[in-house]
Amino acid sequence: AAVAAGRPDSGGAQEPSEGTVAGAEDPTGRSPLVVTVAGLLDGTEGPGRDGEGLLALDLLVVLDAPQLDVEAAAALVEALPDGVRLVLSGDVAGLPSAGPGRVFADLAAIPDWPRVVSRTPDPGPIGELVSGIGAGELAEVAAPGREVVIVPVRDAGEAVHRAVQLVADSVPRALGVPAEQTQVIAVAPGGMVGTRALNEALKARLNPGPGAFGGFDPGDRVLYGTAPGRTLLARVHSADEQGLRLRCEDGGSPVVAPGLVARTLRHAWALTAEQAAGRRWPAAVAVVPGDAGRELTRAWAYTAFGRGERHVSVVHGAGPALAQAIAHTPVRERTTRLRELLTPREEPGV
Repeated sequence: AAVAAGRPDSGGAQEPSEGTVAGAEDPTGRSPLVVTVAGLLDGTEGPGRDGEGLLALDLLVVLDAPQLDVEAAAALVEALPDGVRLVLSGDVAGLPSAGPGRVFADLAAIPDWPRVVSRTPDPGPIGELVSGIGAGELAEVAAPGREVVIVPVRDAGEAVHRAVQLVADSVPRALGVPAEQTQVIAVAPGGMVGTRALNEALKARLNPGPGAFGGFDPGDRVLYGTAPGRTLLARVHSADEQGLRLRCEDGGSPVVAPGLVARTLRHAWALTAEQAAGRRWPAAVAVVPGDAGRELTRAWAYTAFGRGERHVSVVHGAGPALAQAIAHTPVRERTTRLRELLTPREEPGV
């Protein structure tokens, strides 16, 4: 998301007021105060561009900035006129962008760049768990209200079974959090405990149906790709010969034509941690399979375990590999040049 403050004479967004929410209209009738980066760049949200194609802004604050890949970051910077203040906000301990690069981490690592460091852990057992992971330690935390539950499993089949059981039965019964407010987080799309396998099992339990509309039925939770690099969580509201009618997290109600269903929709009962980054739910179920391998990192656990506001269950089949990854593998390495290019170099003496 991005918070944009427009120029007084531009018709852009003004300073956010108390109670402003994502997508809320400015009381003056101008552009939304809080927009998505993708919407800002493609012109569907925000103050629009001036005659030179630049965004009519004085200040731009980008939230969850680690999710910016190099292409989105470059497009954003190129669209800003000279003199605009750009503030990037995020947590370097979490996963980087799904796309190439690690823009936020590279910028944060450059010496002497202006920054403000503020780390206030989330309260309670979940906050304690996630803070420990950020420091490289998988610690046991006291959770008298069942805020954190570890569920050991022996194999892939049991992992899928327990994940479905937690969402459909255990979490609603013990905590009063309904299934539609619980998100399953997986390590990868493929494999016996990836999002594909989990989505199939979760749909069969939570919203069984023939998948008569391109594999989907009314009531399905979906991930809707509205444009390259831009996805929204949604629910299928209805379906007919015109296509699938969605109810999106941004309040939109698009109709996806039959020919676009396979290209733009994916089931979203289970998401990867990359897809879940930047979002939170009342409860989350993180599934750690025994064959997670190199995909299992401290950044993955930090992101996945922090998606639940009231509760997180960890379906744990990785044995000691999880603690080892958290202690010794902060993140999967990426080769980038941004930090080198932007670090000031001392000129050689004459």
